[in-house]
Amino acid sequence: MNLGAYIAEAFSVLAANRVRSILTALGLIIGVTAVIAIQVLGAGMSGAVGGLLGLLSDRTFFVVPNQRQADFTRAAIRLEDLQRLRFGVPNVVDAIPGGAAVREATFGHAHRRVQIGAQADARFATATPLAYGRKLSIEDIALGRHVCVVSGEAAQKLRITGDQTGKTLRVGDRRYTIVGILETAHGGFLPSISNLEISIPYPLYEREYARGRAIIAARVLVDDTSKLAQTETDTLAWLSALKKGRVEYQTFDRKSFSQAVDGIFAVVTLVVALIGAVSLLVAGIGILNIMLVSVAERTREIGLRKAIGATRFQILLQFFIEALALSAFGCTAGLVLGVLIGALVNDLAIVKLSGIVAPIPWLRSIAIATGFATIVTVVFGTYPAWRAATLDPIEALRYE
Repeated sequence: MNLGAYIAEAFSVLAANRVRSILTALGLIIGVTAVIAIQVLGAGMSGAVGGLLGLLSDRTFFVVPNQRQADFTRAAIRLEDLQRLRFGVPNVVDAIPGGAAVREATFGHAHRRVQIGAQADARFATATPLAYGRKLSIEDIALGRHVCVVSGEAAQKLRITGDQTGKTLRVGDRRYTIVGILETAHGGFLPSISNLEISIPYPLYEREYARGRAIIAARVLVDDTSKLAQTETDTLAWLSALKKGRVEYQTFDRKSFSQAVDGIFAVVTLVVALIGAVSLLVAGIGILNIMLVSVAERTREIGLRKAIGATRFQILLQFFIEALALSAFGCTAGLVLGVLIGALVNDLAIVKLSGIVAPIPWLRSIAIATGFATIVTVVFGTYPAWRAATLDPIEALRYE
């Protein structure tokens, strides 16, 4: 018999016991599907969040009080602290409030609650491109002009269509002239985590919304990005000295955010992938069991084949190819389902919500799943084939 004949016979045997074959391959299908889908979704989520974080300026970092400390109010950052910080820490160019206030905004006949927050000039601005107009300028900041930049998400909320720069937007009882409208963040439905919905010059925010109260966070602009880490350390030390010690702060920048997010998704993806690997292991045990049953059922057939001249290698090859055929069916079905589920969820959920089209490691995901499934099949499919090949032909012919 040539190899093609062995393969044809293997598929005919599996087809003759199709229900048993499908149930045996089900564990393999589920395992391969889970491993591929989770790899794809993990990469998609990590890429989406990383893309949103990429909108943050690499010249800025955030400072927030550590919420776990005993006296949180003592560590609260105030506006006068920011004014001192601008001159007290080397490499710090400016510092602005990092929080936002929620107020009702009105444009035309549209009324919606939006986040309005402090923004400085373009050095602090995110990388989100403009649809119309411009971003806040140094003159806007210095003169405290009543101007604002509207995010794409806020424009949708307030039904601002087309170029409405120069028009007036009312927030509460205050009016601001729209100087710029940002594009919707990558076309996503979720607002970018790095964009305020309404950005106004920070002196206005300090005067009209903060009003001397403690602020949630501070956003610090540095001059030399190569000294960012050192500047963060110096800022923490300076604030601690300013508050007479016994206070704790944390700093976050784009790099640390990205590393934290990548680490979280890597761990989650690994854990779920290991669960899928356990499913593949269980599927391998199922293949081992069903092949042993097949050997037992066909003992007389094995005896007859050996009696007419079949070698041990030919018997081993016959049963090993059956195990491989069962594995090929499970892997192929799982591969198709895994790619389909991963692609659909990524395109219909992750991409639509974040607007970020992240590179997906399709080949790596498929290689990991099929490679592990193949190893499992070889390990668990070899023993039944070896057992069939080593049967004594006389005893096999006597088997009832």
